[in-house]
Amino acid sequence: MAVTVLLADDEDLMRAGLRMLLGTRADLRVVGEAADGAQAVRLAVESRPDVVLMDVRMPVLDGVAATAELSARCPQSRVLVLTTFESDAYVFAAVRAGAAGFLLKRTPPEQLLHGIRTVASGEALLSPSVTRRLLAEFARSAPPPAAPAARAALRRLTPREHQVLQLLGRGRSNREIAAALHLGEATVKTHVRRVLDKLGVRDRIHAVVFAFDHGVVRPGPHPGAGGE
Repeated sequence: MAVTVLLADDEDLMRAGLRMLLGTRADLRVVGEAADGAQAVRLAVESRPDVVLMDVRMPVLDGVAATAELSARCPQSRVLVLTTFESDAYVFAAVRAGAAGFLLKRTPPEQLLHGIRTVASGEALLSPSVTRRLLAEFARSAPPPAAPAARAALRRLTPREHQVLQLLGRGRSNREIAAALHLGEATVKTHVRRVLDKLGVRDRIHAVVFAFDHGVVRPGPHPGAGGE
């Protein structure tokens, strides 16, 4: 079954280029196009796409605000932010709003197609360098007090799952977690999946957000982050 994609960009030429690119792949199908963030939300609610390719700077409702609204109204649709602006502020805001990935518009076509498929499969898509900057941003801000629901979710974690969450919060890859805890990577993947389920977060990037927001990981020096 083809991955369904909604294109949200205020530039007609950009949408046309993306539509042509995706049209060359049998496993990807464009189900709608939006020229502003409000239209993107409306069309996503109607068509329930697997992935929304979301520009950041759009009229009526910007991409970050649209992503936040989609996360609430259409949680099964995964947002992949696609922008010309390599700004930490955009990355941080987009992830906070619920985006599952962040790519630059100058990304090579094959990497973009891979990114769409990755996000559609339920994984997060942030490069190690972007993840490191995201962790640095968290390190500059103190976490708010943990809400009762968050504390309850954390209590559901086993001691091993809590260790995995701490390492996720440090930006560690599955391979690095496996080495640190002397486990197999398959076992780590199982622990990560259970952590995400118990915390009610979409993916490992949002597990990082949760870990910092609720004091599981404290600001401080972080080792380099990697991917899965």
